[in-house]
Amino acid sequence: MLYNFDEIIDRRNTGSLKWHYSDDTIALWVADMDFRAAQPILKTIEQVGQHGVLGYTKPTAALYESIINWHGNRYGLALDKQHILFSPGVIPSLVLMMRIFTEVGDAVLVNDPIYAPFMTKVGDNGRQLILSALKEGEGRYQLDLADIEAKIVAHKVKLFLLCNPHNPGGRVWTVDELESLLLICKKHDVAIVSDEIHQDLTLSGHEFIPFLGLAKDYEHKVVSITSMTKTFNVAGIKGSMIFAKDEALIEKISQQQRLSDEHDLNLFAYEVMRSAYEQGDEWLAQALTYIEANINLVCDFLAQHLPDIRVMRPEASYLIWLDCSAYDQDDQTLYDQLRAARVELSAGIQYGNEGQFKMRLNVACPQALLIEGLNRIHAAFNDIKS
Repeated sequence: MLYNFDEIIDRRNTGSLKWHYSDDTIALWVADMDFRAAQPILKTIEQVGQHGVLGYTKPTAALYESIINWHGNRYGLALDKQHILFSPGVIPSLVLMMRIFTEVGDAVLVNDPIYAPFMTKVGDNGRQLILSALKEGEGRYQLDLADIEAKIVAHKVKLFLLCNPHNPGGRVWTVDELESLLLICKKHDVAIVSDEIHQDLTLSGHEFIPFLGLAKDYEHKVVSITSMTKTFNVAGIKGSMIFAKDEALIEKISQQQRLSDEHDLNLFAYEVMRSAYEQGDEWLAQALTYIEANINLVCDFLAQHLPDIRVMRPEASYLIWLDCSAYDQDDQTLYDQLRAARVELSAGIQYGNEGQFKMRLNVACPQALLIEGLNRIHAAFNDIKS
């Protein structure tokens, strides 16, 4: 079927985190889409409700098969049922992995900039946060492998938290980059946890590589975590997966999950996940086409009207990283100026020191909303002297 991504659905006064305003502010910030979910998913939710009995549930053989087929067919990642564990979310999984691979006081390495919970959860759980700044070149981020290794050695790092595809920069790390990182971590006995929640939002011309597929002789130290929630815009239905292939590691993760009873999802999450992976590919293909058109629109608009803003074009996701440093304003002033113009972006400084003077823009919305948001951004920056 043909989906209508131009449809504007009013999300105000629904408990929406994204659209929490009491005025007509345009929300271009937190990473969820303003698109209606795929029809097979909505039909599945309706069918579950109509059944009438919402009792205890467990993952079915059909669910496991849908996950295995999706990741095998799209990415060549060979999974068996025993390699798949369930978790209420990617961030709880990150915390769980810190407990698996580190002790209180151990050093955990992440890149800068990075999705904020990568940093905050390290400190919240008594680990030592070590940052390695990404290098910027040719309009995209690159891993500073020399700095990563130096930090690992200097701080006796036990765990590296990788974001692939990267949030907020939108990089899809190449095979060469990932293999180089793997070699460094193997050399120094560092575990790697790869957050791959944006994997299915990889854009044309780029190829997503699952990290676990590269770790054939290091599987006891590598875990991937992912979810259907970003892919299919169902973040309100919590649920994610942990992929691991080493038998002893799987048992250790399972045991840790049992301690906190965090190994089950609810009935709707299981069924939505199965439905999405079985029947959601048509919706996803159309959504990505629409998102790429919106990315082009933003790049063209800013080049014409606000050329001093440097745009990091994403290789995955619907999030665009904007460098506003030419305007010589502090981060709070930039954010406040946009909010005064009744448009909200994500302030880059929350993603680390390298996010200073930057903003993250979400383009996964109907084009009419995006154009209105861009016009308000234009007005806000016109009031700032570059």
